[in-house]
Amino acid sequence: MIRFDRITVNGLVCTTIAALLITATIAPAQTPPAEDQPAADQQAVDQQAAEPAERGAENRPTANEMTDQLDDGVARGLIYLKAHQNSDGSFGRGRYGRHVGITALCALAFMSDGHLPGRGEYGDQVAKALQFVLDHSGETGLLAADTSHGPMYGHGFAALFLGEVYGMNADDKRVRDALVKAVGLIIGTQNDEGGWRYNPVPYDADISVTICQIMALRSARNAGIKVPKKTIDKAVDYVRRCQNPDGGFKYMLQAGGSAWPRTAAGVASLFYAGIYEDDSIERGLQYLRRTAMPGGRSAGQAHYFYGHYYAVQAMYLAGADHWRAWWPAIRDELLAKQASNGGWLDHHAGGAYASAMSLIILQMPKRYLPIFQR
Repeated sequence: MIRFDRITVNGLVCTTIAALLITATIAPAQTPPAEDQPAADQQAVDQQAAEPAERGAENRPTANEMTDQLDDGVARGLIYLKAHQNSDGSFGRGRYGRHVGITALCALAFMSDGHLPGRGEYGDQVAKALQFVLDHSGETGLLAADTSHGPMYGHGFAALFLGEVYGMNADDKRVRDALVKAVGLIIGTQNDEGGWRYNPVPYDADISVTICQIMALRSARNAGIKVPKKTIDKAVDYVRRCQNPDGGFKYMLQAGGSAWPRTAAGVASLFYAGIYEDDSIERGLQYLRRTAMPGGRSAGQAHYFYGHYYAVQAMYLAGADHWRAWWPAIRDELLAKQASNGGWLDHHAGGAYASAMSLIILQMPKRYLPIFQR
């Protein structure tokens, strides 16, 4: 069964300031002693205690997730990102200048620290980024600026951003209208295989563009926007068929070997489609740990930030030993890669893109963004 769950706290997820505070807010303030509970309640408590251990890290922080070095690195990274926002609110330069997808990722990096449009130290940066994305919402629902290459990548990230903003402020009609149109475009351009590709036409598909659309649909559904179950079912079927016998994922259905960045995208796709316990997920997680464990030499640098953006989400949603092993390794590796100016650099997509991806990864333990909840 495909399920989409939404976790909100008084309608505003991002107001919590730490995982422990989230847990305290969602759970009752006090639990009566076992002897004072009705038999049915006590039975539920006993059953919960007997269930398998962790199913995701969202409400189960591990020891020493946050460190002084991490706080310092994030603070410097946010300063770097602020300095690289363009006058029109966009992010990205050169070939990827004024890019809605990079702009959305940069805004999500600020939101990962709890800043919202017009609220918080970086609230103005988020508000300007939001305005840029809204200004580039077309009549068809496509979110793209003039310089976009393969616009469905950017569309997916931008729609995810709108979903997260709308999920935290459902009173903004501009965001809702743009989000509804963006979701409609995603639904209408799914191809017969069940996936999506670079352009908003239902002709072919690949796993990397497909995960962008699945995350956008999940965020929109969390925020109350209707998403047909058959759209998700078809996407799940497509993702499953992209998995190779070694547990890794190929780029397209027709052929292809496994690679860790798209495997991370494939596993994350299944999680965001509402599937949490599945042999495909476990085989994918084991493939990632064999081939891409941070700190090792097995993972190549191609698509490094893209791959780790999805890999950390997969490990976070898997929880348990997957998260405990992966998190400190990627945290320390990214901090070691941070430049003296506070940013990170991807030679293909630029500093804003790499820094946004790194900051989203490094702020996973803050648990602000609704999309990272089960």
